Amino acid sequence: MAEIFDTLLLLALPASGKSEVRNFLTNKDPELFHMGETIQLDDYPYVHIQLVIDEALKEMGEPRIYHCEDNAGGRNGPFLDAYDWSALIELLNEDYHEILVGKAENPKYAAIRLFERLDAASVRVGGEAKIAALSPSVRAKLEEKLESEARELFDEKIKNVQKSRDGKTIVIEFSRGGPVGVRPLPEHYGYAGSLPCLSDELLKRAAILYIWVTPEESRRKNRDRARPGEDKSILFHGTPESVMLQDYGSDDMVELMEASDKENTLRIEAHGKVYHVPVACFDNRRDLTTFARKDPKDWTKEEVDALDNGIRDVALKLWDVYKASH
Repeated sequence: MAEIFDTLLLLALPASGKSEVRNFLTNKDPELFHMGETIQLDDYPYVHIQLVIDEALKEMGEPRIYHCEDNAGGRNGPFLDAYDWSALIELLNEDYHEILVGKAENPKYAAIRLFERLDAASVRVGGEAKIAALSPSVRAKLEEKLESEARELFDEKIKNVQKSRDGKTIVIEFSRGGPVGVRPLPEHYGYAGSLPCLSDELLKRAAILYIWVTPEESRRKNRDRARPGEDKSILFHGTPESVMLQDYGSDDMVELMEASDKENTLRIEAHGKVYHVPVACFDNRRDLTTFARKDPKDWTKEEVDALDNGIRDVALKLWDVYKASH
């Protein structure tokens, strides 16, 4: 049997190259990177649902419940409540568990069930059940408006669970950060706020591949990638500038790596335990990944070779640490 990562956390600031790396790996022989065919998880589909809820509430004349309004007139601004960062991890934990046990729920009423999950995740991390607090008439309108998108989300989860786990690597992608110039980061912000929320079963199986760009470069690439009408796209959705400054204006991953008491790992204290999760950093400050947004037939040999060599070197180093600890 090939030696592959069981679970890989693909982490970086927005537009840093996470999705491009993921797209690139699906078009290469994954075993070259100690990966199997991938089963992919991302917290962005839940963020997208939250944005749709907020827009629907705005149309009804109701206050937003997840994101404040972007001062520049964009669709959304930063989270109203910081605990929502941790709640997103709770949702990923549920999706991950379904893959491990091979069973996904298929609710009769998708929107109702999704709203229950969103509220329950918030409560588990110390927040509020925001949708349950709405009036029955407003909730009913939201259920009708969101049913199709909620069904699509559950259908995608079912597809993931139906894939055999044999020879597969689960790749989980998300971004975390904090306000520009603020240290220490507030509670729930940054990777220090989110990684300890990951489940025990996930932390025991995981390695972390971190893609490093500066916050300034992240903001530039975010502006460049955004396409109108592509809000649901992993490769082409844009994040408003106010969010980039407030929620992703700084990044604590390098600090966490340097503070770990064990080389090439992150020390994560969670569930009454200490985990040393293998970690490696792919330096993308020279932007080796943007080309992977194009159709693969338009990739040049020079572009492919530069990313292939760089990411393979990092993956092999990460594998050595991962294999030694599992």
